[in-house]
Amino acid sequence: MTESAAPVPPLGSPHILLVPPDTRPPTLALPAGLGRMCGAQVSVPPEGALPSFFTPGDTALLAEWLRSLTPAADSLVVCLETLCLGGMIPARRVSDALDVALARLATLRELKALNPSLRILAFGVVVRVAHDNDPHEEKPYYGEWGTGLRAYSTAFDRHARHGPPEWPALEQARAALPEAILADWLGTRERNRALHLAALGLLHEGVLEHLCLTLDDTSEYGLAAYDRRLLEARADELGVWARFDTYPGADEVPCALLTRALRHGRPPARAWVRYSGTLGAGAGMIYEDRPAGELVRAHLRAAGCVPADSPEQADFVLAVNTPGRRQANVQPDLATVDTPDRHLPAFVDDLTRDLQQGRAVSLADIAYPNGAERRLWTLLGRVPLAQLAGYSAWNTAGNTLGSAVAFGALAPLVRNRAVQVETVFARLVDDGLYQAWTRPEVRARLNGPSPYDLGPQRAEAETVLQDLITPQIRALWETHFADLGLQLDLGRPHLAWPRLFTGVFPLRVTPAEEGAPPLGI
Repeated sequence: MTESAAPVPPLGSPHILLVPPDTRPPTLALPAGLGRMCGAQVSVPPEGALPSFFTPGDTALLAEWLRSLTPAADSLVVCLETLCLGGMIPARRVSDALDVALARLATLRELKALNPSLRILAFGVVVRVAHDNDPHEEKPYYGEWGTGLRAYSTAFDRHARHGPPEWPALEQARAALPEAILADWLGTRERNRALHLAALGLLHEGVLEHLCLTLDDTSEYGLAAYDRRLLEARADELGVWARFDTYPGADEVPCALLTRALRHGRPPARAWVRYSGTLGAGAGMIYEDRPAGELVRAHLRAAGCVPADSPEQADFVLAVNTPGRRQANVQPDLATVDTPDRHLPAFVDDLTRDLQQGRAVSLADIAYPNGAERRLWTLLGRVPLAQLAGYSAWNTAGNTLGSAVAFGALAPLVRNRAVQVETVFARLVDDGLYQAWTRPEVRARLNGPSPYDLGPQRAEAETVLQDLITPQIRALWETHFADLGLQLDLGRPHLAWPRLFTGVFPLRVTPAEEGAPPLGI
């Protein structure tokens, strides 16, 4: 924080209950680490209460866990899908009736009665229209009918917005799908939308302090956009916009709401946004329905942050690497990403100067989805990475931005430097080393693996992963972090689920003089 930024009052040791959408490192370990680096006690549910890939968590066990800890807690950050339907992915697959889900939602009213001072910050995810024909994260029939369901989704929303001229396309899309499959898919959406509308009611009542209803893998036209408009209309009727956000995002929302919980009672964190190109705010995204600049504004608001008038008045700098014109999936893309519309060396120069002047800098790399831009990663070799307040480059642009904003907004509150380094370093390892570099190498060594299920190749993939990335992790530490007086202990890298998309890299950072027992594998 610069000298002109607002002073921060002493931070206590708040107790936060965290109910994540699942157990992947970015959704569980990352927000928990953000809390711990600020001196908070973050309690997470027992393993059986949380989902495992598409297997639902035990909602009854989760509710009992919440009841037992609520009396002594200050805040609850809760995923509605985990509480009511067993998890974010299970919510797209299970057949639980609406009245069952609503009865589980009523647990939040019960918790508020147990502890009237409990601050409940909740989030839900509008059912996505997946871009890929994934039969595991979606209903099993999505593997065969995903293309047709996406066509129906687009046609329905176009008709809803533009009327009769779009009717023939909607009828054609409907006729191409089995009636039972379409009815089942739409029924799941309607149930989850009703759950979110009920959550808006709890927000209006005051049971919830803040509510985020986000859109996962969305686009300009589709059923997710249609649902968003219905939720917005209900928010208009209830007059809850001061405590409500709806925008593209999903997995990163625990970080945003945990930031709100930790900064409660303080002025909003002020962010100076620095783009890699002068037109960066207008860059298009693949998995979001709006340009980068509007996405940044949405994620700042969700975390309770505001734009700063200058770098000198900011609490943190949000350095955003945008594509030249629009995101692309394959690196390098010289047509839309790596274009003359931006200048990466100058962006890195500006970032370095911010660090030299003592500013807290959190870097969000959204040039490509699903990992760091390799060219930028190479240029960052001359940057003192250990000085970064935050780093993020994972999955969608929204996932990356929400995580980076949380890192930056919480930088003034850090009480445990070792945990902060551990949390930032974990993102450098995952988003940089693994997603951008090692994951393609592991895939190349396997025998045509399915992106949805590695099957019997999982063991081989994890062996290759461990062999490739372990020396890279140690080299990154030695190059940028070895002189901090801290010690890195590594566990065995492995995969979160039977697919290459998400790695798990157990690591612990402690003061060197204290040491730490080796991590179990």
